[in-house]
Amino acid sequence: MAAKSFKPVKTGVIGLGRFGRLHAFTLAGLAEAELAAVVARRQESLDALRKELPDVPGWTNLTQAIEESDAEAWVVACTTESHVAVTRELLEHGKVVLLEKPISETLEEAESLTPLVRPDSSNLMLGHILLFNSEFQELREVARKRGPISYIDCVRHRPASIVQDFPGENPLQAAMVHDLYSTQVLLDCAEPDHFSAQFHRTENGDIDLAVAQLQWNGGPVASFAASYLTPAGMPPRGFDRTEVFGEGWSARIEPNPRPISVWDDVAAWPLALEVRANPPSGMMAEELRCFCRVVRNTEAVPTGATYSDAMQVQRWMEKLNAFA
Repeated sequence: MAAKSFKPVKTGVIGLGRFGRLHAFTLAGLAEAELAAVVARRQESLDALRKELPDVPGWTNLTQAIEESDAEAWVVACTTESHVAVTRELLEHGKVVLLEKPISETLEEAESLTPLVRPDSSNLMLGHILLFNSEFQELREVARKRGPISYIDCVRHRPASIVQDFPGENPLQAAMVHDLYSTQVLLDCAEPDHFSAQFHRTENGDIDLAVAQLQWNGGPVASFAASYLTPAGMPPRGFDRTEVFGEGWSARIEPNPRPISVWDDVAAWPLALEVRANPPSGMMAEELRCFCRVVRNTEAVPTGATYSDAMQVQRWMEKLNAFA
């Protein structure tokens, strides 16, 4: 049977930090996409990318990029504080958006997008990259087959240097959010009825550890720890671990760092996450392939990546912040 034709989706990327660059290089290598535009705050960022992707047009002005480029879909990978304003402008111009999470730093601002998002969220997909991680996909299938979940335990620790490098960044919003999304999917978007949370602070008052607990109607319990505590000798992106327990079964995944280590005068973990851009493979490539299918209306936005899913987790974070 002949394969269905799939016209590559002309896609732009906004934000050229670490993740934005990964999105750009991954899109440039996908058969399902054509990297049609990049937008950055600084001309220097565009110049640096042009050395590796010389044929991709770039802008420092978003409105101009929307009007002058032929990008039909956009990946928003700029700073969280800019997410809503950028996404609003794109949606108002009829574009389809993949927005890196969280939506916003505040629930009220995130809710302001509601009038622009279609009921099925087909014009706004959230960047839940872990949804496409191979270990998590297998864990999700194991949990589905084995039966009800009793307990979920998630830890996500990052380098202590983040406290100085990114002052004011809360590990709850920057790290724990990934595990909140994953737990949401494992428990079929059920709403918890118990929230508790605690923060640990440095001598300067910066938050370097967030701990939280959720419970669902007297049933499943989930605990979360996210920190900026790992020392320099550990993997450069710390480590992640998720454990799930049910009646008569348990499962564990440790997706970060990936199981390749290199040693010379120091230890190194060259593939912290399941992300490779050249050639594209791993969870980012699969997320962007899914986004292209969403744009072409051949697939619905998956559970855990819709606007309503994102708003549910945004409300969870708001409550956990209040408790902490």
